Amino acid sequence: METLISSLDTQLSFAITHASDVAAARRAGQRMAVELGFSETRAGQLALIVTEAGTNLLKHAGEGTLYLNVAQAEGVPGIDVLAVDSGPGIHDLDACLRDGMSTAGTAGTGLGALRRLSSEFDVYSRPGQGALFFMRLWRDEAAPALCRVEVGALTVPLAGEDACGDGWGVACDGAGATLLAADGLGHGPEAAAVAHAAIAELQHRPDAEAAQLVEASHQALRITRGAALAAVRIDFETDTLRFAGIGNIGAYVIDSDTRRALVSHNGIVGHNMRKVQEFSAPCPPGAMVIMHSDGIQTQWDLDKYPGLLGHSPALVAAMLMRDYIRRRDDAMVLVVRRREDHS
Repeated sequence: METLISSLDTQLSFAITHASDVAAARRAGQRMAVELGFSETRAGQLALIVTEAGTNLLKHAGEGTLYLNVAQAEGVPGIDVLAVDSGPGIHDLDACLRDGMSTAGTAGTGLGALRRLSSEFDVYSRPGQGALFFMRLWRDEAAPALCRVEVGALTVPLAGEDACGDGWGVACDGAGATLLAADGLGHGPEAAAVAHAAIAELQHRPDAEAAQLVEASHQALRITRGAALAAVRIDFETDTLRFAGIGNIGAYVIDSDTRRALVSHNGIVGHNMRKVQEFSAPCPPGAMVIMHSDGIQTQWDLDKYPGLLGHSPALVAAMLMRDYIRRRDDAMVLVVRRREDHS
């Protein structure tokens, strides 16, 4: 069975500077839960997660950002909550996650509640480097069957725009996973339409090889302003990936201490594109693929965040977005890790 998730699914972000911002995020989360068929009980749990996460941002960092994204696994939807700040960080994380511990003069149940209420929970924090919290709540209490890749992704439109011209998609089946990253030229609704058209090609051919997907996108985008675009096909049997890219999409595969850049060719998909060339690279279980648009600086360095690569891809994507966004264009980060085989 194929699983497809992309930036076409709901992705919301909230700048948290006041209690009213937390309330707005909670209401939006409840609407998402209703639309996805959550029970009243599950929707209430999500409301508590959003409230605790947002309140924690205000108490401990003064401000931050909350992201609400749709998660998908074998047809069962969920909602991801990301809380990101650049505050003082947490000096004793284990202690703070125990109920009753507080550094803000409160009952101290917030962080422990986040872990208890969530289907999946992860946190990364170091003194002086802020804190990032990831909470996922599935619609059903029983955990769904998971794809063999973990996905974390964020898109942020240019300030003043509602639509983001950068997009991403991931399709997973029994043999492998196909990844797509697109940056529609310019920004705003017309650029977003280009990214949507590229993702539609992934929906039509979710098990396509990288070069095939780029070629198909080239034909589909001829009537648009065009895009920078890159595709990856991970083969689970051979533990390799095939990559093809046109334009300024950053792409890397990280395995243990090795970071390998995946090289794109010059051009514009939909307009000026020469023959597509595929490159291969090892991609064993545990390896991570990172793709991003040029709205993210290229000189990022995850070595500055000891242990981060061992955490959820959602936290890796959030860190890259927090610290390396250029803020003069749309921005997109897609992080995909192969799950370890336990068969």
